[in-house]
Amino acid sequence: MVPHARARPVHGPWSSGRVLRFRAVTARSETPAFFRSSSVAPGPVQLLRLAVNDILSRRRLIIYLVQADLKKKGADTLLGNVWWVVDPLLQMLIYVIFMGVILQRKTPDFPLFIFCAVLPWKWFDSTTKDGIASVVIKDKLIKQIYFPKLVLPFAAVVSGVVNFAFGLIPLFALLLLVYPQRATAWVLFIPVIAAVEFVFALGVATLLSALNVFYRDISNLARHLIRMWFYLSPVLWSADDISHIVGHHRVLAPLVVMNPFYHLLGSFRNVVYYGQPPDWGGLIGLTLLSLDLLVLAVLIFKRLEPTFAKVL
Repeated sequence: MVPHARARPVHGPWSSGRVLRFRAVTARSETPAFFRSSSVAPGPVQLLRLAVNDILSRRRLIIYLVQADLKKKGADTLLGNVWWVVDPLLQMLIYVIFMGVILQRKTPDFPLFIFCAVLPWKWFDSTTKDGIASVVIKDKLIKQIYFPKLVLPFAAVVSGVVNFAFGLIPLFALLLLVYPQRATAWVLFIPVIAAVEFVFALGVATLLSALNVFYRDISNLARHLIRMWFYLSPVLWSADDISHIVGHHRVLAPLVVMNPFYHLLGSFRNVVYYGQPPDWGGLIGLTLLSLDLLVLAVLIFKRLEPTFAKVL
């Protein structure tokens, strides 16, 4: 009689500092218990509660994924993680040359005007793209062991927060050393505005990462839509400029106001460049919208999660 094979203990970040036995993924082990019950169908409240538990109980796993992602992005480059500071500066320089020199845009302190909008936009751009692909690129891991897949888009968005935080270094350097006349106490509200963007980006990344498992075209389509979104947002122009351009157009005018980045980038530029309070009304409305989007995204993600291993 052949003795049962014993699972070998695995040490490392996946074990949260403890020795765990990993199970091979099967159709049954991949699916949580209450999904396998024929008499119990998890409701929205149960799914949300499970999602919160997934995030809280896998904190060390999330930290490991974030650290691994940051290390990967800085690997095989001469400057390493210094690129987190240099990259937004180079992007700002490109737009300053294009808009200020070639198109001769006459805006006072134009580099700061551009940078305070480019930085949060770059955060959303990179975070969303990484979040959409976060589940698909871990296909081999998903097929081998069971873990809550919700940590993958969450870790991707948290990793983007670290990049954004490093981007604040050149922003404050510009503000305090080059344009000190623009510095006001309103910059202290940057974390508040960033928190709203975090919730919005998390909702978008979570929803599209789940759908991207079944429709891989979403990842390709998102790149083009985000690029179009960039030109429809007040990055190179102010929110007032865009409102003036569209005027009272029956279709474009409402779309501009409904654009989340009309309020987000406008708020960032208010506190950094204009020395004014954020667009509180727009931020409150966007916060409610982002929370609704996040709840919907989590519900869809948790409903589809049991089938990820089969599809991948």
